[in-house]
Amino acid sequence: MPNGPESNLVPLNLAGAGVDTERADAARNRQLLLAAAKNLIDNHGAAAVTMDAVAREAGVGKGTVFRRFGSRTGLMLALLDHSESEIQQAYLSGPEPLGPGAPPLDRLIAYGRARLKMTVDHLDILLQAGGPHGDTLAHPAYAAANQHVAILLRQLGFGDRVDVVAVAIQAPLNAPAVKHLLDIVGLDIDTITADWERLVRDLVAGAASS
Repeated sequence: MPNGPESNLVPLNLAGAGVDTERADAARNRQLLLAAAKNLIDNHGAAAVTMDAVAREAGVGKGTVFRRFGSRTGLMLALLDHSESEIQQAYLSGPEPLGPGAPPLDRLIAYGRARLKMTVDHLDILLQAGGPHGDTLAHPAYAAANQHVAILLRQLGFGDRVDVVAVAIQAPLNAPAVKHLLDIVGLDIDTITADWERLVRDLVAGAASS
């Protein structure tokens, strides 16, 4: 855990809820299946994550996948929690530029890139769920990420009242906005990333000159 303004943030441990009470083999199976699903997404996209495909990737029977997660939606929601926990650990205590030690602008850009990748990877289930668990803005995962962004904005000279700016900066990274930009506007992910980075850099430059 870093020293400084983020030292009071407590890791959510979203992916590990209830694992302490599981048998060791069940917990290992859960992590194995989540790793298999993440590997499928990284290499083939979210559409490739079926119960059959995850079972094959993990080298287990399909029944094991159903016992652990119940359905594809249950699996994807668990994977969202796992990915959210990974992002939080990365910005709290991971390597630069996402983690502590890098300049705040570099950290903010790295966070946006990581968040956008997660959104694209899990776009279908995020749209169905309305966010990590329904109401995105009320979820603890969003609250922690928003606090992280707010801390970086204060370090970048935006002053104490950064609530609106923090939400505005993250809005293009959310699932409905990404779907609109991809499907309706016709942008690709590289263009969305580049345009978002330019937006952030312009806002930071404006704050520095005011």
